[in-house]
Amino acid sequence: MNRIDKLLAAMTLEEKIGQLNMIAAGYAITGPVLASGTEEDIRAGRIGSLLNLWGSANVNALQQIAVHNTRLGIPLLIGFDVVHGHKTIFPIPLAEAASFDPLLWEQSAREAAIEATADGVNLVFAPMLDITRDPRWGRIAEGPGEDPWVGEQFAKAKVRGFQDAGSAQGLTDARAVAATAKHFCAYGAALAGRDYASADVSDRQLLEIYLPPFAAAVTAGCAAIMPAFHDIDGVPMTAHVPLLQDWLRRKAGFEGVIISDYNAIAELLHHGIAADLAEAAASALQAGVDIDMMGGAYSQGLPAALARGLVSIEAIDAAVRRVLSLKERLGLFEDPFRRGSAGAPACRASMARRELAREAGRRSIVLLTNDGTLPLSRNLRHIALIGPLADARAEMLGPWALAGNAANAVTIQEGLAAALPNAEIAFAPGVTIAGDDTSGVAAALEIGRTAEIIILCLGEAAAMSGEAASRANPGLPGAQHALANAILGLGKPVVTLISSGRPLMISKIAAGTKALLATWFLGVEAGHAIADVLTGKFNPAGKLPVTWPREVGQVPIFYAERPSGRPANPDDPYTSKYLDMPVTPLFFFGHGLSYSRFSMSNLRADKAEFRRADELIIELDVLNEGPSAGEETIFLFARDLVASVARPLLELKGTCKIALAPRESGTVHFRLAAEALAFPGRDLARVFEPGEFLLLVGPSADPRGLLKLKVRALPG
Repeated sequence: MNRIDKLLAAMTLEEKIGQLNMIAAGYAITGPVLASGTEEDIRAGRIGSLLNLWGSANVNALQQIAVHNTRLGIPLLIGFDVVHGHKTIFPIPLAEAASFDPLLWEQSAREAAIEATADGVNLVFAPMLDITRDPRWGRIAEGPGEDPWVGEQFAKAKVRGFQDAGSAQGLTDARAVAATAKHFCAYGAALAGRDYASADVSDRQLLEIYLPPFAAAVTAGCAAIMPAFHDIDGVPMTAHVPLLQDWLRRKAGFEGVIISDYNAIAELLHHGIAADLAEAAASALQAGVDIDMMGGAYSQGLPAALARGLVSIEAIDAAVRRVLSLKERLGLFEDPFRRGSAGAPACRASMARRELAREAGRRSIVLLTNDGTLPLSRNLRHIALIGPLADARAEMLGPWALAGNAANAVTIQEGLAAALPNAEIAFAPGVTIAGDDTSGVAAALEIGRTAEIIILCLGEAAAMSGEAASRANPGLPGAQHALANAILGLGKPVVTLISSGRPLMISKIAAGTKALLATWFLGVEAGHAIADVLTGKFNPAGKLPVTWPREVGQVPIFYAERPSGRPANPDDPYTSKYLDMPVTPLFFFGHGLSYSRFSMSNLRADKAEFRRADELIIELDVLNEGPSAGEETIFLFARDLVASVARPLLELKGTCKIALAPRESGTVHFRLAAEALAFPGRDLARVFEPGEFLLLVGPSADPRGLLKLKVRALPG
């Protein structure tokens, strides 16, 4: 017998259930319940995994108990939320998605894994792969945005980075962690944007929008999957047999560990599908959930469920085997202390990590509008820095910085002072982030009147995004609108920075400011990254990974709409539009300006006709007409003009970057597999239908800037 068979044969029922039990150590709070008596339960074999524990000394102390003071000596899984960095905090995932740079996504995950493993962590609850089209939902900050193709690329890059896919040792490498793709699935479709609320989505939406990123994560070798808290059409994901067993296990071929979210199994009682913990535990186990995170449902409910015939010992054994297999893949049986034994990171490595965070930050910034005010002139001598986010160190980190230290973050004020040492920068917050007190506005106006230019720093607090942070009105909180109106009324040039975890409703500010930038929550190097962009040291290249609404009444809003039989027509009242605002967004998906100006021409493909097994080479020419060297991200969309099922007006099929010097031109090449044009047919089976397709290429999903080319798919 191999090691796992021997352990299973030797284990008592309590010890088996213990391997399925994950308990919070209490060092970080990410849920409503905290555990007590942890060391005693580890000694008794009642705990197989811990979360919210970091620091090599802390981890090794409990790992010592598991390995040397228990009957079977089985090491612990140590899980932690490393959503956008561990100690070095990188931009929030939504911001990082704006870089459209899979290599950068992979690098930030790799560096986060190195830091996390130095702290003894061997399992991370990331990447978050929830596609969402609703900025009311706070967890939009944690994911890749609205597009499933982007979600697929994000999933692959993050799994590679966390699990050190480039290492010959794989997961056994001391600097690799097991990645947990979450939250499976359609969590981003929560009703009215309320976290934890039900989702009512069709099977077609699941197949086309919400499942592809998880399929990509599985293909990339993701070690674990976490079901979402919510229900889909009345079936909670923690007990969803068709999706967890039939799709994820059987169709997608996932063989790893399924970990519940925090207390989610016990919450099946609140969902109303279980009368007690025994029924809740049985429902989750039958759905394939292997580890119960902080629910107490398996430890308390599985013995009774087994006695009542609700579950079989074979089902329990199968779950235990998957957990033990993950521990074996991580090399924990050979050396349970391999992570956390490397000592403090070298100064050079820490500096390089911060430089990567700075690079990620500036690549994540999106220049939304600019009338030529930016980049800032080096001759500026009097700058007014106004707003509650200008000197908000902790807010720069964003909502998931559990092991991060706010003292290490660079504020916007500090970044500008370092970048413009010869300028006098006067600062006044004006108002707080969420308060109603406007008594500080007068001081802000005073420094604004004497300044050559005003940098206005507005947005949310970090805690207003992320989990349990839904907002019915995701605009500027508190008295910030009053501050903005007063500052814009001065008639001075104003550059506005929006620090947030979501698109905010700022259409009036966008119309009044000289330049507007989405600066998100950029992590420890936020201030330096923002200053690099404002001063032109870095030419902005970020693009929106989400559609930015004018007002919340447009939500949900996204570029990949299906055509209506009555498309919007301002001259016809009986068409799909609003009475009180345009149907178009404030900013389209993919929007993002540069200090360069790019023009595109001569879109062409190597085939006018193709079959399912073919690959198309699509090219276009790009010219940098601007005064600065710059980088442009170009999007390839497709539209199936006539199909058995109405297809979206645009579907993203690829992106490509090109860097050009002033007046330099170049050619962009896309490789498009014809198979990528297949879709779920009327019976939801994947079909490739002959007919005309429109290929559309440009700098965003704004149809006014897209080049178009027709090609034809042939049968066979």
